[in-house]
Amino acid sequence: MNFKLVFRITGKTLLVEAGAMLLPLAVGFLYGEDPAPFLYTLPLLVLVGAIFSVLKSDDHFFPREGFFAVALTWLLVAAFGALPFYFSGYFETYIDCFFEAVSGFTTTGASILTAVEPLPKGILFWRSFMHWLGGMGVLVLTIALLPNLGGRTLQLMKAESPGPIVSKLVPKASQSSKILYSIYCGMTVIEIIVLHLVGMPWFDSIVNSFAIAGTGGFSIRNTSIAAYGSPAIEIACTIFMLLFSINFALYFLVLCGKVKQALRSDELRFFLIVVVGSTALIAIDIWPMYSGADAIRHAAFQVSSIISTTGFASTNFDLWPEFSRFLLILLMFIGACAGSTGGAIKCSRLLLLLRSIRREVRQVIHPREVNVVKLDGQVVDEGNLRSVHIFIGAYMLIMLLAVLLVSLDDFSMVTNFSAVASCIGNVGPGLEGVGPMSSYAAYSGFSKLVLSMCMIIGRLELLPVMVLFSANAWKRS
Repeated sequence: MNFKLVFRITGKTLLVEAGAMLLPLAVGFLYGEDPAPFLYTLPLLVLVGAIFSVLKSDDHFFPREGFFAVALTWLLVAAFGALPFYFSGYFETYIDCFFEAVSGFTTTGASILTAVEPLPKGILFWRSFMHWLGGMGVLVLTIALLPNLGGRTLQLMKAESPGPIVSKLVPKASQSSKILYSIYCGMTVIEIIVLHLVGMPWFDSIVNSFAIAGTGGFSIRNTSIAAYGSPAIEIACTIFMLLFSINFALYFLVLCGKVKQALRSDELRFFLIVVVGSTALIAIDIWPMYSGADAIRHAAFQVSSIISTTGFASTNFDLWPEFSRFLLILLMFIGACAGSTGGAIKCSRLLLLLRSIRREVRQVIHPREVNVVKLDGQVVDEGNLRSVHIFIGAYMLIMLLAVLLVSLDDFSMVTNFSAVASCIGNVGPGLEGVGPMSSYAAYSGFSKLVLSMCMIIGRLELLPVMVLFSANAWKRS
């Protein structure tokens, strides 16, 4: 393991985080707030980042270094990102602060706060800005800003980017990062303008756009998007949550004039079928609770919010019938498209799993027939299929273990199961004790650490964190 190089990459990312922290500091100054939480954090962050960045090492860099660097970076970025919360005095313990920061950077949106409106504007801005930073990936941002990591950039992108198959949009990985962030920034700016035009104040438009762009879900209102009471705002949020759930590579194809190729994406079609089908089923189920148009609007909003893993709420869906609640839980597992800012298992993996099952059934019926699994018209090799199957199996095993651990707090099975499913899927709200109008405050410090690890494991998609805790990864040879 090339530890010095790993720490140097981590150090550069911490310096980028320090630069990002200047924005909430400026917001605090703008609103006349105490700058101490950020002024105490910045020197520590710059010092550690600078020390790590100047470490000298050779250029030996392999996949295990990439996974190790990504996992370590995310842990340290969250640990330092929690300090402004800790110094603000609005959080009881550092574990609460760490949980909130991990939830922010992993774009989960689960919170231990029972009321967010009393928080200073600078802290509220930092909570939502963490979503935006973590949405595309903090290391992808570092690569885009500091493209001097040589051939290591693709290894880092593969380790951090969500999805079963990661490739460069253009020959240089650093240029791919810039393209991704250009699309990301452009869509965020458009969203900010649209939300303001439909009635949101400028500050609310900015922070909610950060949360939606990163598919995070931290709200600055105690009752989430429902607080605005505006159907126009809910419709705008629904559209943008879905847009940020789509593979960003498809937007690149559209910009290149390859619209038909983008629309032929199997994963995109599967995603849209799930969204439309789930919306229709839930709208029918909740029809007696709302008037016709409101039932469709709330169903579309919550389906978009959950499958995109944003986690906003337009109403208290924990009061919906059991069928709708269970369907929302299923959507927590499905998640968004690969290559988006969303979390969970991803539509492409589930589509490959379903096609693998279909192949096996056909193989039983026609043993001599040669069957292959295709995605977008291309044959998927057995190695990628095996990785998908292992990922889904490991995902479920880790989730069951986490449910067992948090059950020590003796909450209901629905509360614990939905909490873990929500955290590992980077969704945010669950059901009952962690419903959309509740928080994770009641959990013990141990459970909050378990749930924090679930969030990181879910965001980095298992392997980087598993490499970090593997004894073989620590060997130098």
